[in-house]
Amino acid sequence: MTSFTLPDLGEGLQEAEIVAWHVGVGDHVVADQPLLSVETDKAVVEIPAPRAGRIAAIHGAPGDIIKIGAVLAEIEPSGTAADRGTVVGEIATQQKPEPTAAPAGKAAPQAKGRAVRASPAVRALAGRLGVDLSMVDGSGPEGAVTSADVERAAATLAGAGPLEPLRGVRRAMARNMARAHAEVVPATVIDVADIGDWPDGADVTLRLVRAIVAACRAEPALNAWYLGRDEGRRLNERIDLGIAMDTEDGLFVPVLRDVGSRTPEDLRRGLERMKADVRARTVPVEELRGATVTLSNFGMFGGQHAALVVLPPQVAILGAGRVHERVVPRAGQPVVRRALPLSLTFDHRAVMGGEAARFLAAVMADLALPE
Repeated sequence: MTSFTLPDLGEGLQEAEIVAWHVGVGDHVVADQPLLSVETDKAVVEIPAPRAGRIAAIHGAPGDIIKIGAVLAEIEPSGTAADRGTVVGEIATQQKPEPTAAPAGKAAPQAKGRAVRASPAVRALAGRLGVDLSMVDGSGPEGAVTSADVERAAATLAGAGPLEPLRGVRRAMARNMARAHAEVVPATVIDVADIGDWPDGADVTLRLVRAIVAACRAEPALNAWYLGRDEGRRLNERIDLGIAMDTEDGLFVPVLRDVGSRTPEDLRRGLERMKADVRARTVPVEELRGATVTLSNFGMFGGQHAALVVLPPQVAILGAGRVHERVVPRAGQPVVRRALPLSLTFDHRAVMGGEAARFLAAVMADLALPE
């Protein structure tokens, strides 16, 4: 009997969520046949069988969060050594291992929060009512939580609906946003680009990509990674542009590689392929890594300016708001021109205000060109 564990999926990932099993107990499998799909940081990955054999047991159900090294399945080997595939995450065992994934529907243990002052009776009441004391503001002496505080919190929770644990992409996004909030020192500059000379039907995204390329060449400090632990930065020669894409499942940011050396036609094909992969949830993990700067064209949904989130180690993200018309003076006369609001958020640890302002000015200058 062989126990098959969740292998190391790379990129420093420590866990994954089971999406679906492709086999069941009693099924016979061949080497490298997909056993199950798991979701990592924004990508769905198929885990193959390490060898031919019969599935004796599986551990974990769709929706369970499992750690690297946790037992996924028990396989009774069959055939010869030629039946073996690329063996990863495989350990020999003579005993049935204990399941390491949480049973379906069971909530994960709550993380320890701040220290709470509360009597044993109040703690018991909170347990009966399902109230997390770390989320309750105490009104008693020295901030102690009272029974009345717990009852008020329980009444509030009752009207808020049941807890819905974040899963998959939303869970990964929440962790990334928390990391960014903890590490980055954000600052934002805004302006409005005049695009009144654009021809009808101009591709806004491609024009923004071209403008970012021009800005990175004019001010390379924003096409960089900041390494907080080393208190240093790395300027990137190649521009690998992250493109924020909104979906019902959460935010994906696939990377359009080497945008500075590609033709508009090639970039358009790359964008369409990325959109198709995101819709199908088949984005390879490597295409979600290594962005040197990011674009968020949120204006297609609404809004003009935004204080965006810089995801380290990147140091900048450019946001484009909703295209609109505005009245501006031309030769002493008011004229109506199309305008594109821009927001540039940068990590002030690595980027100076002047560098950010020059980057934004270069973006606007390129966008102002008719072609």
